[in-house]
This record gives sequence, C-alpha cells and structure tokens, in this order.
Amino acid sequence: MKFRACSRSLFFAVICALLLGGLAACGGKNESPLFFESKRKGGEAEAPVKDVPPDILSTQKAFTAVSKKVTPCVVNISTVSKKKMVQPYFEMSPFFDDFFDGGQPQYRRDKSLGSGFIISKDGYIVTNDHVVRDAETVQVKLSNDKVYDAKVVGGDQKSDIAVVKINASDLPTAVLGDSDKLEVGQWAIAIGNPFGLDRTVTVGVISATGRSNMGIETYENFIQTDASINPGNSGGPLLNIYGEVVGINTAIVAAGQGIGFAIPANMAKPIFAQLIQKGNVSRGWMGVTIQPVTEELAKSFGLKQARGALINDIMKGSPAEKAGIRQGDVITAFNGAGVKDPPHLQRLVAETGIGKPVKVIVFRDGRALELSLTLTSSDMAPKQRRGTGGGESQGRADQLGLVVDDSEEGDGAVVVDVLRGGAAAEAGIRRGDVIVSVNRARVAGAADYQRAVRQARPGSTLTILAQRGDANIYFALRPR
Repeated sequence: MKFRACSRSLFFAVICALLLGGLAACGGKNESPLFFESKRKGGEAEAPVKDVPPDILSTQKAFTAVSKKVTPCVVNISTVSKKKMVQPYFEMSPFFDDFFDGGQPQYRRDKSLGSGFIISKDGYIVTNDHVVRDAETVQVKLSNDKVYDAKVVGGDQKSDIAVVKINASDLPTAVLGDSDKLEVGQWAIAIGNPFGLDRTVTVGVISATGRSNMGIETYENFIQTDASINPGNSGGPLLNIYGEVVGINTAIVAAGQGIGFAIPANMAKPIFAQLIQKGNVSRGWMGVTIQPVTEELAKSFGLKQARGALINDIMKGSPAEKAGIRQGDVITAFNGAGVKDPPHLQRLVAETGIGKPVKVIVFRDGRALELSLTLTSSDMAPKQRRGTGGGESQGRADQLGLVVDDSEEGDGAVVVDVLRGGAAAEAGIRRGDVIVSVNRARVAGAADYQRAVRQARPGSTLTILAQRGDANIYFALRPR
C-alpha cells in the first residue's frame, strides 16, 4: 500500500513538472507574442504606413480641432409634450361616450430629443421649432453633463427656427459664418445628438445650395449635405472647416442615404434675432399672389428666359397696388437681386425690412419697368372670394377643349366642362374655373372668351388667366 501511495505521489510530481515546463516554454523568448504594439505607443512594431501625406494629416487635425472647439457649444434638448389621443374607429359610435370617459378627450405624454447650439454667454440657444413646438417642459443638457430647465423664448413655424433660454452665465458660444459664400464640394461637419447619442460628429461635403420646393417649410433655401444627419440632429449646427456655423440641421430624406438639409445661417440670423427681441417674427408683405413662369408662359409674354414670378392677383390697397404693379407683370428683380422663381421672391420679400422703399423690376408688354415699393407687415387681409357660378352647359368643346358659360356674377366665363385629352385639360384647367382674361384682355362673359379664342392666330399661344376659388392662375395654351 505504501508503494502504491509513493507511486501516485511520484506520478503527480512528474505531471506537474511537465506542465510547469510547458508553460515556461510558452513564455520563452523564442515564441511569437500574442499581439504587436506600435512604436507610436511605446511598442516595438512599425506602423503599417510610415509616411502619411501631410494634407491628410492636416485635414484630420482640422476635424479634431473643430470638434474640440465647437462641441462645448452644442446642447442636447429633451422635451415632454401633451398630445391628444384620437379614437378614429369608435368616436362616431353611440357607445363611444360609455367607454371613453363620457367623451372627454384623452391625452398622452410624448418625449422627444433634439439638438441646439448656444449663441450667447447668458444662455440663448437656437434650435428647430419642431423640436420644442407644443412642449410642456424643455430641458437642456450641456456638454459637461449639467442639465438646465429651459423656457421657449419664441418659435417661427414657417422657417422652423426657435430660441430657448436657460439661466446660466459664462457659457461657450458658437460663431456664425457666412452661408452665402458656401460652394458645392466644401467640407461640412455636423454635430448633434442623433438617437440621443450625445456629441456625435459626422463629416461630409456641401452637396447643393438653394434647395427649395421641398415641401418641408414655407420658406425654403436649404443647404444639402451628405454629412450624416439622423433623428435627434435637428437643431444642431452644420459647420465649415473653420468651426463657423453655416447652417441649422433640420431634415432628412428618410428613403435616401446621405441626403440631409440645413437652414442657412444667413437666413436664420434675422429670424432668431427677432425671436430674442420680441418673441415673434414680422415679415414684409407685398399683397400679391404669384406663380412660376413656365417655358410656354415665357414665350407668350415675350420673356427670353423662364425666370421670375408671375403676378396673377393683387389685393386692393396693398403695397403692390400702390406701387403700380399690375396683374400679368413678371417680377424679374427685387431689391437688387434677380428673382429666380416664386419661392425666391417670397424669401426676398420676407427678409426685407418693413417700411423701407425697395426697387422692383417688372416685365410688362415686352419691356422692363422699375417701380418703387414699400413693404408693410405680413398680417394679410383675407381675400374676397369670387363665386364661380354657371350651371351645366351642353355646348361643344372649343379648340382648347373647353365648354364655358357666363358667370352668375356677370364677370368672366365659367368652365362647365373640360374635354379629356384637350389642351386645357393637359394645362391643368378644371371645371368651375372662371376665365377672366385671354391674352391680358378682360373677359366679360362666354361670348368675349369665344371671340378671343376664334381670333387667335394659328399656332399662336393663348395666355389665359383663370380664377379658382381665392387663387388666380395663368395658363399658356396652344389651340388644336
């Protein structure tokens, strides 16, 4: 028994010696290390790329410098809002009141996140209006993780810009740049809190400028960028390589990749300045309705290019009427700036000071005229409606594809039928429209309209002004 016990002890001793020897061998100098550390970190291995091009290094340093300098100015904004709950399938039921608190409206609390940037040392912060709209409570978190309750100073839904205020002092502030000098291809840096991820920096380029007709806001002049913008980035700054704020990140194209939009800083500055000074925004007002100048309309008016804004109606007593602007004029320049299209004119008017005379160039009867216009406040008086009148008519369609009748008010020819596939239908004229002029000559009734159409030269284009509800619209049609 003693022999067996000794044998076992000897056996275990041999095994332990072998294991220890093996471990010692693994750690010997002749074996490969588990990993290689760069000499740049105090290791022995050379970096894979020794000579990085100086311009790449300088660009990288520029990005990190912008991030370090500007990130302290960027804040996280969280809101809680009260939203009404809708029961679309049951609220028309006679039993609805029995199940939903006697018909009392039900509400829910919604939380949302956004971004903003500090513009003053005493706590004024710019963000998007949609970030804080209808918010009951607003909290601002700084880059040092301090959290403040904030109040909404003012918001402008038409431009989607708002200002909030926190009670603090000696805060880091952003520097505003000149967005008018942006060029496509320049670097763009976005800082914000996408999906609540604080202080996220993304880099791209300016993809386009002057984007409008996006259907996002009333006044649009967006900077497009491929710097990643995601939910939560709204209200954060878009920066140039100098760290200057050139835009306010606002919207994304959900179906696309790398398509984000920012409000230009130059457009935003006068808006948030007014919000800070008085809590709301006042804009200039001309008192006209306008429409685009199509190629067909340009030819019919004698314009060389399809540019400008066509005046299709003027309000009585408005600044435009007092300045001598007429229906059918095409505004080609406003306050020294060439007018591209109706949205461009809207922005120029909105950004122009109230009560200050400005020069307006209009194209009328084949020549350009300069007029002086003084804008008033944008509180528009409601337009008067014109009754469309006119009953059904069994007449034959004319060469434009229209059947018209006298208006009940005795002014204009009401469209009672539109031939499918005709020139009028393709141009967009509808039943109920009232034709008030043909080639800028007033139409008193159906007879005037029919006479003007018959007298049109073969192959010529007719310029028709039609009234639709409160709107006046020009159409360019060629008889068939």
